[in-house]
Amino acid sequence: MKLTVFSSDGKTSTERDFEGIPTFEGDKGLQAMKEAIVAIYANKRQGTRSTKTRGEVRGGGKKPWRQKGTGRARAGSIRSPLWAGGGVVFGPRPRDFSKKINSKVKSLAFRRALFDRAVAGEIAVIEQFDPAMNKTKAINEVLGRIAPAGRLLLVDAPFAAETSRASRNIARVWLQEARLLNSRDLADYSKIIVSAKALETIISRAKEDSK
Repeated sequence: MKLTVFSSDGKTSTERDFEGIPTFEGDKGLQAMKEAIVAIYANKRQGTRSTKTRGEVRGGGKKPWRQKGTGRARAGSIRSPLWAGGGVVFGPRPRDFSKKINSKVKSLAFRRALFDRAVAGEIAVIEQFDPAMNKTKAINEVLGRIAPAGRLLLVDAPFAAETSRASRNIARVWLQEARLLNSRDLADYSKIIVSAKALETIISRAKEDSK
């Protein structure tokens, strides 16, 4: 599959054929990709939201007024859900939102996401993220030549400290290491810029997953 390869400064580009990028026909892998992305988001949820029932709210042990003769509605506790400051009926409780995904489904989702973005021309390869460009302005200029607009994901294996430090102040840019790249990362950004070294790692992962 052909991908556009940019020089380290982003000024020149060529098309190069890369072997090992997975190919698919029809809808194969789309359902797996959906399940994997839903699971990734679900597993990020803490599930710590909580409210108190009337039995957990402090106070309210004494009947606020006598049952009859006051002209008011009957009340047994000031912590009734009908009262301000009372308990909550069917409120959120701590729970586990995590989802388990079969490893084969996860690997199929990764390969399908990689294929879709490559076919759409939304993966660009850079020869390397030059550590000499250790200023935010310099990195921003290079990225502007490759992808002038949209949210960007930069992928390396691994990032030099200078590149990481210079990129983190650019609002539209996120960083990810090739060994940690997942289907949500591949689906979530307008453009993905990977170093040549990172692409080797990604293709190697895809080959291992297809066995």
